[in-house]
Parts: sequence; structure tokens; C-alpha cells
Amino acid sequence: MRGAKRRGVRRAAPGPGRVPSGGVARQPAGRGVRMRIEKIHHVAYRCHDAKQTGQWYGRMPNMGVVPAVAGDAVPSTQAPDRCLHVFLDAGGGNVPAFFELPTQAPMGRDPNTPDRVQHIAFKAKDRATLPEYQAHLEAEGVPVPGGTDHGAFHSIYLLDPNGHRVELACPDPDEAAIHPRLDAVKWDMLEEWPKTRRAPRHAAFLHQPELQS
Repeated sequence: MRGAKRRGVRRAAPGPGRVPSGGVARQPAGRGVRMRIEKIHHVAYRCHDAKQTGQWYGRMPNMGVVPAVAGDAVPSTQAPDRCLHVFLDAGGGNVPAFFELPTQAPMGRDPNTPDRVQHIAFKAKDRATLPEYQAHLEAEGVPVPGGTDHGAFHSIYLLDPNGHRVELACPDPDEAAIHPRLDAVKWDMLEEWPKTRRAPRHAAFLHQPELQS
């Protein structure tokens, strides 16, 4: 309308799935209900012996058995399968769990995946605790081959009685300053990787001290 004050045109804010002007679509948008996971409820592994596993985790990293569940059938499928399922308390509501399955074929490993890849990591308080834990484990006869500097955190590694690789990790004093640097390059790395399948160099600073030592 002439003579009327021209109103500014409001642009719709980018919603789920929209790309801001000049931006790049990075995180795919979901459809329907927007899920929000609260935490990991539990992580399950297989074990050779449930009693031995519960005792080992209680004596070594001081994780007590919470509940133990047993049955002669799989609840979700009703298929017959004897098992004992033991749950452990890793602190903070974190629960690793183990199945003993006596009627199944012996445990195996993915022969195409290096042992170092499949592991579970538990958080330790700080760098002062790692040598204490290492000394405790070695006194109990558990080999702990040195430690590793991952930049934002530091780790030691060991094997449980089932051959599962266990990592004990503690934060680096500079962790809070390192995380924003990693956050700034995460999607650049994820977009570059499928094009080359060569390690992007954006976060190479993390392991430079370890690799150059």
C-alpha cells in the first residue's frame, strides 16, 4: 500500500534440515520425534566365567557386582539359551555387563579388526592416580604395558580375564582448552575423510608429543 510504512521482511530461522545462508549442511536432521538419550544404560560383553569376571572386576578396578540375572530362554525372542548376565558398578550410574553362555560356541574375535580397536575405557580421576592404579594392577599380576599420551587425556591399558581390552583414562590438565580446538575441526575432518581415506591433519597436534617421543 502506497504511503504506508514498509515493513521489514523477516526471514525464517533455519530449522531442522535447513542450511543457513552461506553454511554447509553437516549434521543430518532427524524426522519425527527428536530423540534425546540421557546416558548409556549398560554395555554388554561376553565372558568365559561370570563368577571369575565379577570377582576380577571387584578386585582390580573395584567394581562391585550389582545384580546378576539368569535364565533358560532369551526374553526378547523366547529362544532357548541358558545364560548368566552379571552387571557391575563402574560409578556414576555406569554399568558394564557380561554374559556367560555355556551352550554357545566358544568366544571368538573379529579377525579383521585389530585388538586395540575393540575396548572399553573407564575414567580415572587425574594423572596422579594412573601410576597408583598401575602399581596396584601389576602387584596383582596384571601386565600394564606403560602409558599413552592422547593429548586431551592419558591412558594405561590391560586385558581382563576374557581377553577384553580395558583402558583406564584420566583427563589432561589442559583438557578444557583442547576440546574447543577439536570441536572446531570435527566436521571438516569428517567431510575430508570419505574423500581420501587418509588421516586428516586438523587434530594431529594431539598425538605429536607421543609419536615424537
